[in-house]
Amino acid sequence: MLRFLGHRLIVSLPTVFLITIFVFVLQKLLPGDPVLAMAGDDRDPETLARLRDLYHLNEPIWKQYWLWLVDAAQGDLGRSIRTGIPVSDMIAQKLPVTIQLAIMSMIFAAVIGIPAGIISAVKKGTATDYVANVVALSGLSIPNFWLGIMLILLVSVKWQLLPASGYVPFFDDPIQSLRTMVMPAFVLGTALAASLMRHTRSAMLGVLRQDYVRTARAKGLSEREVILRHGFRNALTPVVTLLALLFGELIAGAVLTEQIFTIPGFGKMIVDAVFNRDYAVVQAVVLVTALGFILMNLLADTAYFLLNPRLRAG
Repeated sequence: MLRFLGHRLIVSLPTVFLITIFVFVLQKLLPGDPVLAMAGDDRDPETLARLRDLYHLNEPIWKQYWLWLVDAAQGDLGRSIRTGIPVSDMIAQKLPVTIQLAIMSMIFAAVIGIPAGIISAVKKGTATDYVANVVALSGLSIPNFWLGIMLILLVSVKWQLLPASGYVPFFDDPIQSLRTMVMPAFVLGTALAASLMRHTRSAMLGVLRQDYVRTARAKGLSEREVILRHGFRNALTPVVTLLALLFGELIAGAVLTEQIFTIPGFGKMIVDAVFNRDYAVVQAVVLVTALGFILMNLLADTAYFLLNPRLRAG
């Protein structure tokens, strides 16, 4: 297993290198002069020159990139132009909030989407299959912001069951933290569940046609054992791939939901940084998000190794 993961990690290194180049060049293409933004109203030539020397902006591009890469490899992602706080500290504060939201959203998606996909595949062509597909299409079609507003109006304003907005750290008050996260996690989870249901259904339909499934039935195994042990287990590979990609998307793309429910997470930090032209924060966020996708792909590869006996045998 270590050899398998080591190979995958080596393959990922060129991707990481290209990502760092892309992130650095992207920051250079952003409009505006970061030095003017940092100087504020005090834009005398001495201040501007001192800032350019401090941030190595007078150096050639390749040297700027190398200095930034060395600092990033050591965990130094610069400082926020607006607040002066180290960007790594800001990410360490905001990222756990979005990770908690993403995990809860994935739980909703898996609990709803995977069983619905299995049932829809087993009951193909029946009323149950049609209902599941209609629900999945509805989940993909309903905008997150509209569903979030409707839940706030019903669950929070009318029924007063859950808080409408805000966030409480999990380790400060676990119960209240979960209560504040239930609605935004459900909003994100329903859209993911629809996509997950469609992929699970498609994978199950392909597996249920295989000869080994017919052989399992011919041996007299129960239908439940045939579906779960021989069917679903072999259909997990595309489902695991989708789960990894969806989790990465949640880390980067929970912007609207965090805005609606006033959650101080990673997505809200991205929006604030773009509007404030906080170049160091934007640069770090893009880098961390890209590395997160690579990490999720590595975790998916690990899951493949554990689920697929042929990989272990190889």
